[in-house]
Amino acid sequence: MELHEALYTTRAMRRVKPDPVPQDVQARILDAAVRAPSGGNTQGWRFLLVDDPGVKDRLGPLYRDAMDALWKTIYAPRVAAAEADPDSAESRSFIRVRRSSQWLADNFERIPLFMFGFTRHDPTGGSIFPAVWSAMLAARAEGVGTALTAVLGISHRDAVLEVLGVPAGEGWHMACCVSFGYPTGKWGVAPRTSAHEVAYRNTWGEPIGFEVAQPLWPADGAAYAPAPAPVEGDVK
Repeated sequence: MELHEALYTTRAMRRVKPDPVPQDVQARILDAAVRAPSGGNTQGWRFLLVDDPGVKDRLGPLYRDAMDALWKTIYAPRVAAAEADPDSAESRSFIRVRRSSQWLADNFERIPLFMFGFTRHDPTGGSIFPAVWSAMLAARAEGVGTALTAVLGISHRDAVLEVLGVPAGEGWHMACCVSFGYPTGKWGVAPRTSAHEVAYRNTWGEPIGFEVAQPLWPADGAAYAPAPAPVEGDVK
């Protein structure tokens, strides 16, 4: 797969089939991930793959409880706004994101594969997220959809560490959880706020110096149309 195709079409794909991800595919994904740079080239990370139904059965209720808490706290204003004005463009977008995120929660046990990422003495995740993103890009090249979530580490960190058998007292921090599976939807270039609207040059608030009105890939606009609704969102 051409690099820019992977970059432009790798987005959160939560709705996936229950079909298992073959181990040779998993091997290629992880082998690509560990080639990523890390602070001091220490590779102070560990990746834990979960496909055992018994382990997923223990994690599923924790994930659903964490998502329920998320809707009632951090996202409560957006939930209320969407319910008050469901026909606005912003509300429709959020409703799609919420449905997608809730689908993953409701079907947690049916997801074929999860990857938990752990760092040692690095709660920022600065050294592991390049590797996690490489894993997600490698999965895209294999036709495997991914979605990154951190909500389990917010609401049920200790319980998850116990379920996964992570040794205590050794400085391991759970950075994220990524779901893997063959998507039920189509790949596409996800609509995003334009680069010039979220970037500055030299001083905060100063214009970046260029505008990007439309995605710059593909150059002819022919290979991929914008992703059709419902677009997978970025709730963590």
